[in-house]
Amino acid sequence: MTDAYIFDAVRTPRGKGKADGSLHQVTPVHLLGNMLDGLRTRNDLDTAKVDDVVIGCVTPVGEQGADIARTAVLYAGWDQSVAGVTQSRFCASGLESVNLAAMKVMSGQEDMVVAGGVESMSRWPMGSDGGAMVMDPRVNQQMGFAPQGIGADLIASIEGFSRADVDGFAVQSQQRAAAAEAAGYFERTRVPVRDVNGLVVLDRDETIRGDTTVDALGNLKASFAQMGEMGFDSTAKRRYPTVETINHVHHAGNSSGIVDGAALMLIGSKEMGDALGLKPRARIRSVAVTGSEPTIMLTGIAPACRKALKRAGMDIGDIDLLEINEAFAAVVMKAARDLDVDLGKVNVNGGAIAMGHPLGATGCIILGTLLDELERRDQNVGMASLCVGGGMGIATIIERTH
Repeated sequence: MTDAYIFDAVRTPRGKGKADGSLHQVTPVHLLGNMLDGLRTRNDLDTAKVDDVVIGCVTPVGEQGADIARTAVLYAGWDQSVAGVTQSRFCASGLESVNLAAMKVMSGQEDMVVAGGVESMSRWPMGSDGGAMVMDPRVNQQMGFAPQGIGADLIASIEGFSRADVDGFAVQSQQRAAAAEAAGYFERTRVPVRDVNGLVVLDRDETIRGDTTVDALGNLKASFAQMGEMGFDSTAKRRYPTVETINHVHHAGNSSGIVDGAALMLIGSKEMGDALGLKPRARIRSVAVTGSEPTIMLTGIAPACRKALKRAGMDIGDIDLLEINEAFAAVVMKAARDLDVDLGKVNVNGGAIAMGHPLGATGCIILGTLLDELERRDQNVGMASLCVGGGMGIATIIERTH
């Protein structure tokens, strides 16, 4: 089997996913075009040597539809021989792209692949594509569907996480992100977004609030209590009958932010890297996906991580740093508890609570953040993971090359 290596990673700053966000006027294909330009320029890349571009997008409709991967390849002026495919594994789509690219290379069928994702949440809100899970009552009933926020509050209730606990986690995310921003830790991978005239539209992550306090978050109203009263609490309690009351603790301040963004990685064989004069930064050791209970939905992280560790012949003690997507505070707290890992090793530069979760891009973003931090600390092995809509989990283990 051929080893798959990461040669470079780029991402946009994350812009607030509302009409007044800095990236709202930038189309998703232009966001991807910026990142393709960045990869090509930074690596003096002969794009004809790239076999495929794999892009994750959770809401592939409108401007994000019609295989935006191939559209972006042509829009960015890459060689027309480069193919493109768009896929969705819900919020794991960005990491799924990386894992698919790695498997393409490992199989020996392709030599160099670009992988990543895009989501313009300000232009195409989450849920714009509908779907039977949400829209079809028969499917809804069969799978015991409840919105993700109900699942997050259910996790907090089962695990005994209080409002102060999850708010404290959120404050730490903001403080870590603010400190990393001030120290310039994001600069290696983050590429400013430019408009069609080449002017910088955004060069920093737009939603970091380092002065956030637990007291301030305490003033925010729980976001999912009303949904619970509409019947979703009852759905959750039918699946988890030992839970008497669901404690609604999550809100906008301790959940992932709605943002716009894109990210890409250059993944290939060492032989193709050598031919192109590229130095590998890390080897992808193992990848994994798993299904989990769909009502609570957000508990797939630990099973996916354990599966990836087993495939790599490792245990959790071999992992120096973890990036776990901060979909909701309780999700990360439970995953760390289940894996028996110190939160001091998890999301050391903050996460999606502070910087946002551009759905299709996030997995690729956090893997790039993980690689940058491993290099900065001169550590070796890292693991990235996300919970996934519909009850799934995903994980990727990387090991630095020296």
